[in-house]
Amino acid sequence: MSLKIPAPLVSVDWLLEHLENDSLLILDATIPKVGSKPTEILEEKLQIKNAYFFDLNDFSDKDAPLPNTILSAEKFQQKAQEFGINNNHCIVVYDDLGIYSSPRVWWMFQLMGFENIAVLDGGFPEWKTKNYPTEKPTKQNLSKGNFISNYQPEKIAFMKNVLENISSNSHLILDARSEGRFFGTEPEPRKEVRGGHIPNSKSLPHSAVLSGTKMKSAEELKMIFEAKNPENKPLIFSCGSGITASVLALGATIADIKNHSVYDGSWTEWGLSDAPINL
Repeated sequence: MSLKIPAPLVSVDWLLEHLENDSLLILDATIPKVGSKPTEILEEKLQIKNAYFFDLNDFSDKDAPLPNTILSAEKFQQKAQEFGINNNHCIVVYDDLGIYSSPRVWWMFQLMGFENIAVLDGGFPEWKTKNYPTEKPTKQNLSKGNFISNYQPEKIAFMKNVLENISSNSHLILDARSEGRFFGTEPEPRKEVRGGHIPNSKSLPHSAVLSGTKMKSAEELKMIFEAKNPENKPLIFSCGSGITASVLALGATIADIKNHSVYDGSWTEWGLSDAPINL
């Protein structure tokens, strides 16, 4: 019987306990942090034992004008099958920064109707702190998988939805970028993108839902979202290009908030357009 994820977030202890389970698939979704400067690599890359590298670029639409654009359900299914992902897999995804890019992969699979997936709380830093088994990455190949997409359109928002919200104000848009970027006092990592924020949006930096490299508790997350959204509106999460918006989506799910979506184009799309902005 396939291993079942107990929650959208699992501990390193849980992962260690199930490390040799045949249905477990561990994905390393590490990407460089947006805006970070290249640094000299001081130590050799390691990964969690039995992990496979999941390239977010490979699972994004390379023909799209914007970074990290989600694939169609058909293309995602094809890529997932080529990767070797099966419907009966139990997936745990992590990254080297703790919780940064891994929630994006979690959200992508949620969007495609696959729910037996969790983010590793604390990611590789927490795993390494515990001295749990690691290994050097190898080019492992899985046999072709049988993954089937079951697209969930309510989990994604597009520019037209966000434009409509300026007049309807039916949703609350929470922006996961830093407050400086939100108010236009810090430059955007992409120089051609305007500063500021979407009208009717509020700032909720993704760091606010984290405690170090780990997620805050469900109780703390509920308080954070309730304080931002006293009217209990449906939520749309935005950021620079859809990565840290997914961190907020994960936090909302842990807080048992069900009506939310991720604006896939996020500020890169908005800031490159002639859409209205606030400072």
